[in-house]
Amino acid sequence: MRNTHDAPHQTPSDGFILIAVLGILAALATLASIFSIYLANTAVFLSLNDNTIQSEALVFASLELTAYEVSAPKPAANLPGAPPRGDANSPPPPTHGNFNFRLGRAIVAVNFISEAAQIDLNFATSQVVANFFAVLGAQRQEAEQYAERIDGWTTRPRAQSTFVAAQDNEEALYRAAGRNYSPRGAPFAHTDELSLVIGLPPALIERAKPFLTVYSGKSQIDVLDAAPEVLAAIPGMTPNLLSALAEARRTAADPQSISGALNALQGVATVEGGDTYRVQVHIRYDNGRQEASEVVILTGLTDKPSGLTDKPYRVLYWRDGVDVSSDLAQPPPRPR
Repeated sequence: MRNTHDAPHQTPSDGFILIAVLGILAALATLASIFSIYLANTAVFLSLNDNTIQSEALVFASLELTAYEVSAPKPAANLPGAPPRGDANSPPPPTHGNFNFRLGRAIVAVNFISEAAQIDLNFATSQVVANFFAVLGAQRQEAEQYAERIDGWTTRPRAQSTFVAAQDNEEALYRAAGRNYSPRGAPFAHTDELSLVIGLPPALIERAKPFLTVYSGKSQIDVLDAAPEVLAAIPGMTPNLLSALAEARRTAADPQSISGALNALQGVATVEGGDTYRVQVHIRYDNGRQEASEVVILTGLTDKPSGLTDKPYRVLYWRDGVDVSSDLAQPPPRPR
């Protein structure tokens, strides 16, 4: 017979130990689950960060190539070799262009155009601004009032009593409208700042912004690259001159061939682009992912005592996630 005194028996402490072990196991399982979630999130973050780094590097490559395209010496017509930029016989730098290239696992399409093709809010005359708003559909009297408000936003106070009175009146308009700020009294920092100017309809601002800039630094408009809405805002523009410009743009004629016809446009029109360019970059990765950025750059720094002679360009504006134009929205062609 089995001796019952030899059988093991449980004590109350054994139950507590079992509960403690189960609790520890549950805690370890929770920690393992949290750690797995952390690893998954970290992997996603690193993947997104890697994508961002790749896209940024491709945009920088596009800017480098654009700066070279508009700054590199070009061979002059009927002359051998390539005289340096600024030579009397060398052609002017291009005011627009496009190219594409493949780098890594992505195809990049680049469009660039002179910023002088747009109306600079900080340099354009009130007449040009008023004409432009009228072209967009505003009544003439209202368009002139909008231009006046823009001029009042940027005008810097001075010591003259009449000017101070006018500035006080401008500030009074903002106070009467319940605004908690006054006119800047300085140049626009960005075209989005138009929404702060009193009296301008938001819908009109949205229609106008694609044709405006604060980066060209010029009162003159590049008529060979400007949109029809901008051309129509130039004082003295006639249908005959518009036709001549359209033909010159269609045939890629020598800009100097029409420069004489621009003398009647009150010094507002030019066939030169300047050193500031708006660059649209459309990136298509092999896995189907697409990115688009818009950057404004200042070139020609090697010709100026700017202290940045070791850099081919300076970034003035950068925006990612833009809606590219219809041309760029299409898959870019395979590079040669």
